Amino acid sequence: MQQLEALTREAAALGQGRVIPIRALTADETEVGRQMQICNACRYCEGFCAVFPAMTRRLEFAKADIHLLANLCHNCGACLHACQYAPPHEFAVNVPQAMAKVRLQTYSEFAWPPALGKLYQRQGLTLALALAAALSLFLALAALLQGGLWQAPGPGSFYAIFPHNLMVGLFSPIFLFALLALGIGVRQFWRSAPPGPLSGAAAGEATHDVLSLRHLGGGHGEGCNNEDDAFSLLRRRFHHLTFYGFMLCFAATSVATLYHYLLGWQAPYGYLSLPKLLGISGGLALVAGTLGLFWLNLRRHPLQQDLAQRPMDRGFIALLLLTAVSGLALMLLRQTSALGLMLCLHLGAVMALFATLPYGKFAHGIYRSAALLKWAIEKRQPSRLHLTED
Repeated sequence: MQQLEALTREAAALGQGRVIPIRALTADETEVGRQMQICNACRYCEGFCAVFPAMTRRLEFAKADIHLLANLCHNCGACLHACQYAPPHEFAVNVPQAMAKVRLQTYSEFAWPPALGKLYQRQGLTLALALAAALSLFLALAALLQGGLWQAPGPGSFYAIFPHNLMVGLFSPIFLFALLALGIGVRQFWRSAPPGPLSGAAAGEATHDVLSLRHLGGGHGEGCNNEDDAFSLLRRRFHHLTFYGFMLCFAATSVATLYHYLLGWQAPYGYLSLPKLLGISGGLALVAGTLGLFWLNLRRHPLQQDLAQRPMDRGFIALLLLTAVSGLALMLLRQTSALGLMLCLHLGAVMALFATLPYGKFAHGIYRSAALLKWAIEKRQPSRLHLTED
């Protein structure tokens, strides 16, 4: 039925003089389609996560369908440990690993500008840390030439080293470019197969699933698998610490911006001020979350992941950790002569983090959120299969 609908759309488009490009499946996408055909016949894992209910609404799997399913997958590993057809069975069904490979293709294919999509394969731990180090060194040399790298601390010391307008000028283009690149990429992902009209119920369900990470519960709420068959909620908890820690730090920066422009209050702020309370709590949560995720990454079973993506995963974790640690150290050392050096290190880490956001692991959260919203809308639409009179 789905194939017939696709052929009908193509015929109508050709009749109107429009040409629809043929998008052949890659080897990894073909493998996901093969495994989904097997899973669709079995359906043992139907209640595990959003992937399998979405799968049952399809008999065939086009490129857009495969991209949706791959981004719905939270890589919890539950289906791998429950599957009777998993390796070493001859069917070799390994949904988490197959989906992980296609997710990377999704990020690369929809990346903007398209030429930068290749950075997903190259954005590893070494590159991330090298970029942070290079930016920090550049800032340190600039501060040294101005005589402010080792200056004695005093009121408004941050801006004595780097004027406020200069920091805004450095960060604004990077931040705006990251938002633009991610926005265009997700827009293309969405338009590849529009799910239908948005409703408040669908938006509310998707928001709940994103903020609670419901699908890292393994389908039963006891957690997912990491290195063995044991259920664990650690991945969900460490993800929560990382995500909400990042958001608290972003909130601290946003509040400080309002203080500066609306109230005329310049940094540094007291320890009991709102920016400091948000920043300290966010920084501590970010440190705990990233260390936990790195520990789980080291212990994760090889069959549950695409080993080629490990450098990208660890590079993103390293930049988040470096940003959090340097921010906390900057706060503790702001009354010492090491303030200038720590400020350069922190600014370099933050700039490297935001410069690589559109082309690193951060993208998985954006695309996964869009996929969950797509599924929340689709599940409320009538089925296109029409297998029964109902």
